[in-house]
Amino acid sequence: MKCGAKRYIVEAERNNEKQINSIIARTPAEARKKFRSTYGDQASIISVSEVKRRVII
Repeated sequence: MKCGAKRYIVEAERNNEKQINSIIARTPAEARKKFRSTYGDQASIISVSEVKRRVII
């Protein structure tokens, strides 16, 4: 895991099916780039959102 990395949820449509994946990246643009390199350019990305961490003390 890189310094400053966060977890992003990428919602995409591929082969007429919606799929949700979790990707670790520094920025939303990097998350999109990693998703496209893994699943190809055929998948259309619908949204990218950051996962907020809950701190329990």
